[in-house]
Amino acid sequence: MLRTAPGTSSDTGGAEHCEGIRGNLIRGVDMSSESGGDTYRLIGFRLHEGAPPMSPAPITRDWMTATRGGWANRCLPMLIANQSGWVVHNTRAFGAVWLGDETPASVSVRPEPGPEGLLPISHFGYGILTWHIPIVFRTPPGWNLLVRGPANHPKDALYPLEGLVETDWSSAGFTMNWKFTRPLTPVRFEPGEPICMIVPQRRAELEQFVPELRPIESAEGLRLKHEHWRGSRADFMQGDRETASGRPTWQGDYARGRHSDGEAANQDHRMRLHLRPFADRARPDQRLSHGPFAFEAPDG
Repeated sequence: MLRTAPGTSSDTGGAEHCEGIRGNLIRGVDMSSESGGDTYRLIGFRLHEGAPPMSPAPITRDWMTATRGGWANRCLPMLIANQSGWVVHNTRAFGAVWLGDETPASVSVRPEPGPEGLLPISHFGYGILTWHIPIVFRTPPGWNLLVRGPANHPKDALYPLEGLVETDWSSAGFTMNWKFTRPLTPVRFEPGEPICMIVPQRRAELEQFVPELRPIESAEGLRLKHEHWRGSRADFMQGDRETASGRPTWQGDYARGRHSDGEAANQDHRMRLHLRPFADRARPDQRLSHGPFAFEAPDG
């Protein structure tokens, strides 16, 4: 569902232009040389000052905190997934509804009074809300961006669509799309609400995996560890799973990075991610131009 943003070329000439600058969107922005040590550059080139804000995805979700005793916040795999990317935020409150047919006119968007901000449109039809993200991203050579909805952030009557973009060379923008799951159900987006999540992925890495299925008996050490976990889990589920104050108890071995028998896991076990925020490198006197494109250049 990803398409070029308004003002970008998708004809043959545009393709030739992209081919000519493959690996470098703008001359002078060499991602491979700017990515030093154990860090990588992720650069977003704003097309205008009205581009929506971005931030590292937060660890919390309102619905998780609202569970009894906040028990959902004890699920470390979900908390890590919550933080695994950067989110693009909505900038203006609006309501939308889909009438049910396949035409673009079947989706209406009603902005609420307030400051101007980025709003979605009905571009494709079929009950799809589309944001044209006014940012061109650049990743290091060999890295894509997975463009998806915010992790573990359900929204009634809407589902975020996903796409994978080769942002190490593409000069096109992309869209973020949410599809209505049923008609005649009004939805609302608040200012600051996440509308998009971007996650860098190394290209072709998945294709390097060689999947196998084996019986658990072929790995005796793993079988014994798993049997111990199953037994401890069964004992826990049959016991009193609330404290005297009524708060749910939990085993917490995985969160602490250990097996159920107490053996420690790998040293790189993570309990929280610390993504860097986007640094604003805008300088009025620093602009790079390449053909029809003119972008502010980052420092460094």
